[in-house]
Amino acid sequence: QVQLVESGGGLVQTGGSLRLSCKSSGRTFATSGMGWFRQGPGKEREFVAGIGASGRITNYADSVKGRFTISRDNAKKTMDLQMSNLKPEDTAVYYCARRVRTDYYSPSSYDYWGQGTQVTVSS
Repeated sequence: QVQLVESGGGLVQTGGSLRLSCKSSGRTFATSGMGWFRQGPGKEREFVAGIGASGRITNYADSVKGRFTISRDNAKKTMDLQMSNLKPEDTAVYYCARRVRTDYYSPSSYDYWGQGTQVTVSS
């Protein structure tokens, strides 16, 4: 019912920046909390950043605080993740998702997921 499509991934050198975008086809985007997750090779999917429906409340994993910024544009039904000072450990497939429960950190709080976009950070 809801489609989420990520874009903006690519190959970047250590210290570089990328901006990821998630486009939603959902009719209730403006009332849904959203989040970004990532999954690196051989790792579990982990929480990266979350944002409330209005965009006023945000939450970040400790590993990305100060480097990543989550934002949303409800008029355009998009959610972005600005990533700066990228490190090799940021290499992963990044997913956007719609939140339906209160716990930002748990994947079980999200019901719809995008297909993912690859981010590769090289040195």
